[in-house]
Amino acid sequence: MSIHRSYFSRNNTIVYGSSANTGRNPVVELFFGNVDNLVVPKGYSRFIFDLDLTTLLDKVSSGEISTGCSPNIKHTLKMTNTSSFDKDLLNGKWSNGRRRATSFDLFLYRIPLQPITDIPIVWDEGVGYDYLDNINISSPNGNYAKLEVDTDKNFSQRPSNWFESSTNIDWPVSGTYDNTNTTSVLGFKYDELTIIDTQHFEFGNEDIEFDMTNEINSIIDGTISDRSGWGIAFLPSVENITGLTENYSVGFFSRHTQTFYEPFLETNYEDQIEDDRNAFYENKTNKLYLYSYVNGNPISFDQNPKVTLLDSQFLEIPNFVGLDTCERQKGVYEVVISGLTANTSPCIIYDNWTDIYIDGNKIDDIENQFVVYPLSDYYNIGTTTEQPKLYGFDFAGIKQNEKILNTDVRKVNVIIKKAYTVNEVFNGVESYYRIYVKEGNTEVQVEDWTKLSRTSDGYYFIFDTRDKIPNEYFIDMKVVTNRDVNTYKRELNFQIVDKK
Repeated sequence: MSIHRSYFSRNNTIVYGSSANTGRNPVVELFFGNVDNLVVPKGYSRFIFDLDLTTLLDKVSSGEISTGCSPNIKHTLKMTNTSSFDKDLLNGKWSNGRRRATSFDLFLYRIPLQPITDIPIVWDEGVGYDYLDNINISSPNGNYAKLEVDTDKNFSQRPSNWFESSTNIDWPVSGTYDNTNTTSVLGFKYDELTIIDTQHFEFGNEDIEFDMTNEINSIIDGTISDRSGWGIAFLPSVENITGLTENYSVGFFSRHTQTFYEPFLETNYEDQIEDDRNAFYENKTNKLYLYSYVNGNPISFDQNPKVTLLDSQFLEIPNFVGLDTCERQKGVYEVVISGLTANTSPCIIYDNWTDIYIDGNKIDDIENQFVVYPLSDYYNIGTTTEQPKLYGFDFAGIKQNEKILNTDVRKVNVIIKKAYTVNEVFNGVESYYRIYVKEGNTEVQVEDWTKLSRTSDGYYFIFDTRDKIPNEYFIDMKVVTNRDVNTYKRELNFQIVDKK
């Protein structure tokens, strides 16, 4: 399993009945209720955003993200709650006096296209920061000090805002949709929205994790060709509450945060390789792979090849002729073999890969071989128990404390060996890696525990710096054996730096 991150291209929090723009604010504040008596009898805000999917679409188009073996790519929108770090903030108040909301739902919706024409609505992020004009609030009579300017530079009413999507262009319906279902504009009632996902917040300090799998996959396959962006809001039953004497809010980091917690879309796709060529056992499901490169770069075939197994006499083995394959990674083709037995074992079997075409050119068949071992060798059965082992790790592809440009894609080879030895290497180990950064004493996860890919000549994983925020990164290793789960902290650390 690998991940790709897509970041926001623009975002803004729009406030009911207000022309204020907060597009540059580092915090997304979603609220409902009374707002300092400025909005009567109710007030609320909504968050709108768009995603930069350029790199994701390019990776899918080029085959770098392959859907050949696992067509189901998962996409999750993730935003970090500003109060998720301190439980003491629960049921407390913000510095502006607003109470932290609890027990509520937020929903993710697609901003509708222009009515009738069905073309995307053009909207601008804006340059505002403050929700209110602090100068006018602090000096309602205009009695400013001599050195005090008469405008709040952080306050802007230039679009986008509740009413306008861009200068002199209004939203078809203010606030992007009508939560009372009374508008006559087709497609802009709440009941007509495309709801992507809904999430419940019990305590109010949970992070956003909206499932956008169907939505993004529809963009990838072309089912959705145009978009205006997306929005996040409270349910209409909450937005339309009147008579509240307090204001309730929840905050998330926006794309302009100065922290590591920039919001993103996380794409998970299955590209793990588990090559059994050196450990092929009869009567067991095994996987074999064919790797294709040009000048060291992986290259895809025009079509998936076929595989036929041949015995030691080079005769076709019944039921293993013309087996289907799939593309696990770009230029890496996988065949799954189940139920293969041998009259004698170990014995040599040949895997013949046919129907190989590159750029319309027929390539000669590729013949490899592997040894089939008896199933009994797969199990350790006897009178002694397996003793726990300690492991050490060597890495190639990233150096310890290396500074890496955020334009690199690294293949990191991992050598797993017995601890405190130089040459006792293990090849049949269930091993995982995890990537994170540190914020004080907190480990902020970048990639959860992921199983290493295993080829016939070792272990590796791919690390793409292009979708990573410049920071210092750490890699932990984990080995599972004999019911022991041993974690090895900070086996590798490095920095990702910006290319200027």
